[in-house]
Amino acid sequence: MFNVYVDGQYGTTGLKIQEYLSKHENVELLTIDYEKRRDLQTRKKYMNEADLVFLCLPDQAAREAVKLVENNKTKIIDASTAHRTNDDWAYGIPELDPQQREKIRNSKRVSVPGCHATASILALAPLVNKGIVPSDYPVSIFSVTGYSGGGKDTIARYETSNRKTYLEIPRHYALNLNHKHLPEIMKYTGLKDKPLFTPIICNYYKGLAVSIPLFPKYLTGNKSPEDIRDFLEDYYSEERFVKVINSDNERLLEDGTFDITGCNDTNRADIFVFGSSERIQLMARLDNLGKGASGAAIQCMNLMLNIPEETGLV
Repeated sequence: MFNVYVDGQYGTTGLKIQEYLSKHENVELLTIDYEKRRDLQTRKKYMNEADLVFLCLPDQAAREAVKLVENNKTKIIDASTAHRTNDDWAYGIPELDPQQREKIRNSKRVSVPGCHATASILALAPLVNKGIVPSDYPVSIFSVTGYSGGGKDTIARYETSNRKTYLEIPRHYALNLNHKHLPEIMKYTGLKDKPLFTPIICNYYKGLAVSIPLFPKYLTGNKSPEDIRDFLEDYYSEERFVKVINSDNERLLEDGTFDITGCNDTNRADIFVFGSSERIQLMARLDNLGKGASGAAIQCMNLMLNIPEETGLV
């Protein structure tokens, strides 16, 4: 049995991680009283007693929390943006490449990816690394997500009884085109230039889908949608939590529309390839609180503690 502590356990991600851990047969959850959640000495005590600590904190608070661990035993999984491009931390997508799972398993410091980044990287990274999508391709990423990805304050704004009218409709954000997930998307896809990333928040609780348009004539070898799908299907063929949907397009749609919430309440990411010989739409969907956040954190924890990877996730 492993002792696990969640620092920031009363936030959206922390609460979801605790929900997973409450059903996990291999861990004992160390809980802190709400009144003491910011008490430095109490937090420090729990963190140094734990076999593994989840950090569910703002970036600067996460950096400071790491310093509270004063032993060589405690392993840390950080759910913030603070360490995602730090080479001293393993990046928490086990399916990223054939070596990534072992990097996570052997690391004492793992950074959980962002939800938009996870979907984008899973869809795009294999294609860039193989050279099918050139590393200097002008990538555009369009991402639609439920409001839970914005955290407690955003959830409260959407769920209050006197909700503002403008929250009823989809809203573009990060219009300075410098979203915090861009550095990790660039680093782990291998792209040379920042993608044009357009996130949109909508009036539903959870579920995320990214869309990445590709033009075959600018791809190496002028690939068709079937070529892209076959390659990705082979790449992820051994993965339990990443599936490339190889099916007739008509069967994937409901009245001609795509179901963004199709992976909700799972740790699964689904990848789709739509289009024709002239235009391709590469898409990936996931639960932004599952594979996009807390589920990914539990998956990494299992690897780091040498527990079967799917434990507590299926």
